[in-house]
Amino acid sequence: MKHTTGTREEWLAARLELLKGEKELTRQSDALAEQRQSLPWVRIEKTYRFETDEGSAALKDLFKGRSQLLVYHFMFGPDYAAGCPSCSFIADGFNSFVVHLAHHDVMLWAVSRAPLPKLAAYKRRMGWAFPWASSFEGDFNADFSVGFTEEEQFERGIDYNYRHEQKRDRAASGGGASAHAATCGVDTPTYLRERPGMSAFMIEDGAVHHTYSTYGRGVEQLMGTFRYLDMAPLGRNEDTQSPGGWWRRHDEYETEGARQ
Repeated sequence: MKHTTGTREEWLAARLELLKGEKELTRQSDALAEQRQSLPWVRIEKTYRFETDEGSAALKDLFKGRSQLLVYHFMFGPDYAAGCPSCSFIADGFNSFVVHLAHHDVMLWAVSRAPLPKLAAYKRRMGWAFPWASSFEGDFNADFSVGFTEEEQFERGIDYNYRHEQKRDRAASGGGASAHAATCGVDTPTYLRERPGMSAFMIEDGAVHHTYSTYGRGVEQLMGTFRYLDMAPLGRNEDTQSPGGWWRRHDEYETEGARQ
């Protein structure tokens, strides 16, 4: 795309026009945040168990004494050899702000269906320190619409991101997801039986409540790199013919000869 050039005066006039839209977007974002926080709470009646570095834990235990809990539904299925590249792209930012959240009464955890030893090994590889729990063989992922069975995928379809996806054709290639599936050591259908999301919980008078969940492009707001790219001259500069994403796990760039 070829861009125009102009005088400082022309730039300032265009910038001030853009500022109107930016301010409106900020106001709209503030209003949506208020609406999000006004959603009714749903009490969690089921008992969920997780495996953590400190042993078996209930959902209530993940709060660690805080009143609020954010759970990132990290795509790492039991058959995966490595975590999803997109989820890893997001999780790279967790180390930086998890401590700030914890000191503002909010615990942040990642939760995945893979067994804890797999998660621990990948966590060491990535150099992450944020808490990560395994929901292996539990209902947590299924109940929060981020984990699905082969039967659901191929026979009934799945409900994800507040809409129903038709059952999958076993012969389908999976499009852009296939590239990410390969980096996780699984085929595309297995890869897509996990989905990303973020869920929020509140504990009050000893009872845990579900307050919010977002999926699909809703988790894009967690991709801090995108916020920087959106201010760069060429923006995200993505190849629309490669929907699998340009990013890699942070320890894979150098081996591919990317510029440092």
